[in-house]
Amino acid sequence: MTSDWLGGALAVSVGFILGLIFFAGLWWTVKRAVTSPHPALWFIGSMLIRVAITLVGFYWVSADQWWRLLLCTAGFIVARPVVSRTVNQPDTGRRTPCN
Repeated sequence: MTSDWLGGALAVSVGFILGLIFFAGLWWTVKRAVTSPHPALWFIGSMLIRVAITLVGFYWVSADQWWRLLLCTAGFIVARPVVSRTVNQPDTGRRTPCN
């Protein structure tokens, strides 16, 4: 029983960390690719690295148990709004409605 709780907590924690890596890496890639002369290389390379890290992490955490995979996915999904709120948003000033 205790190992189930620990396994679940580990799965959610690792999923959250994988989500932070994935979405922060995406944000970093977009910032770099905008000023790059070859943005496609940035996007493709970053996607391959981020997906590989995520898949290896999910495989490692799941340990052939579907409930750990679900918990890892839940942690991954929770990380998205955390990264979205944390990254620096550009100061666009006051927005006015379109006429």
